[in-house]
Amino acid sequence: MNLAVVTDAWSPQINGVVTTLSRTQQSLQDLGHDVTIFSPDQHRTVPCPTYPEIRLAVLPGRGLSRALAELNPDAIHIATEGPLGVAARRYCVARGLAFTTSYHTQFPQYVRKRVPIPEAWSYAYLRRHHRCARRTMVATEEQRRDLLKHGFGNVVIWSRGVDVGTFSPCGRNHIDAPRPIWMYAGRVAVEKNLEVFLDLPLPGSKIVVGDGPDRRRLEQRYSATRFVGYKLGRDLAQHLSSADVFVFPSRTDTFGLVMLEAIACGTPVAAYPVTGPIDVIERGVNGVLHDDLQQAALGALRLDRTRCRRTAHERTWGRATGEFLSHLARAADGEFLIAR
Repeated sequence: MNLAVVTDAWSPQINGVVTTLSRTQQSLQDLGHDVTIFSPDQHRTVPCPTYPEIRLAVLPGRGLSRALAELNPDAIHIATEGPLGVAARRYCVARGLAFTTSYHTQFPQYVRKRVPIPEAWSYAYLRRHHRCARRTMVATEEQRRDLLKHGFGNVVIWSRGVDVGTFSPCGRNHIDAPRPIWMYAGRVAVEKNLEVFLDLPLPGSKIVVGDGPDRRRLEQRYSATRFVGYKLGRDLAQHLSSADVFVFPSRTDTFGLVMLEAIACGTPVAAYPVTGPIDVIERGVNGVLHDDLQQAALGALRLDRTRCRRTAHERTWGRATGEFLSHLARAADGEFLIAR
């Protein structure tokens, strides 16, 4: 199969969307499929307002249309709702081509935290973007139900995986800090609700792995917390393995892939009982969910790390990619492809 994936999120961005797409691309190629990624680095870009790390393609329609026509793919998947995603949707609709989409980000909630735009307006935009897709893929059942409640149609599950070879227990002494060590990893941005974690009166040390637009402000305000920047691959696994508890304070993530990575390293998770954590955490096994995040963190500290680690083996990228394949529609006639 010759597949085109159009995404506004791609390297050098570091986030769950990029990880998901890159791992899926590799899994598909391992199965013998051809995968072409259409991303912002192929166009002139500008910084995203309030989030300069993210580059947005400027007027990509003509160039993208030309490239898609030349490729003539068997299937087209539109991964995001930014300029490239909108241009790809327009291309498909104008030519009567079937396509699929995915919903990776709680866009209405993220926008609301930055600018005073009603969530209803954002949902209206997103419904319009996704309504012509043969399938809209989401990571969890909780997210599927939420989109159906907001009037979306044809919503299906495309789960996530974790590389248990890279993310595995690799010693507890990679961080020299008083224990217990409480860790967060991900974007350092307002939508991640990070200040709630940083305000918790927990014993020991707090470590923040990652970067983002709010890092400088939070470093100045929380001088006792160690901010170590981005960590990747085995380096990230070493940090996650060294933590006693991984604290995930976000209330707006659709999944939270880094939770799986922490669990694979044997580190239990403390989180709120919301979309994302609800579908990842086995309560009392690999984490604790509670509306009181401090209570969740202290509870997770008592969990068995070996038992926690075992639950990650149930989540593979091969299985997730099989789900993705089963949802793809042929661009020419809209028939669904069969996963092999």
